[in-house]
Amino acid sequence: QLQLVESGGGLVQPGGSLRLSCAASGSLLDTYHIGWFRQAPGKEREGVSCISSSSSGGTTNYADSVKGRFTISRDSAKNTVYLQMNSLKPEDTAVYYCAAYRPPIGFRICGSHPGLYDYWGQGTQVTVSS
Repeated sequence: QLQLVESGGGLVQPGGSLRLSCAASGSLLDTYHIGWFRQAPGKEREGVSCISSSSSGGTTNYADSVKGRFTISRDSAKNTVYLQMNSLKPEDTAVYYCAAYRPPIGFRICGSHPGLYDYWGQGTQVTVSS
């Protein structure tokens, strides 16, 4: 059973950076599509970024709101996925979650809809404020 644990959240000033980590146990992250999501108070959970499984080429996708500022990456040796967040804005404030699902054969591109994902971490709070 795959288990995910996020870390790295905190309070940062606008324009600052944070790196979130999603550490996995129980299974190899390489075989999953991995997504980062966020949920602000009173808002729906939204997809931020995802990375496809290694066998699918490790392709990445980003929400328009974070393109050019956030970078998702995978360290297979550490069984961990990261989300590097630069040039943070107050509107990035949210609880950030990582999630995973095993893609059906032939589905090489990771999806952004939360309903696709079977495994979720507990979330880590990111607050961007001066």
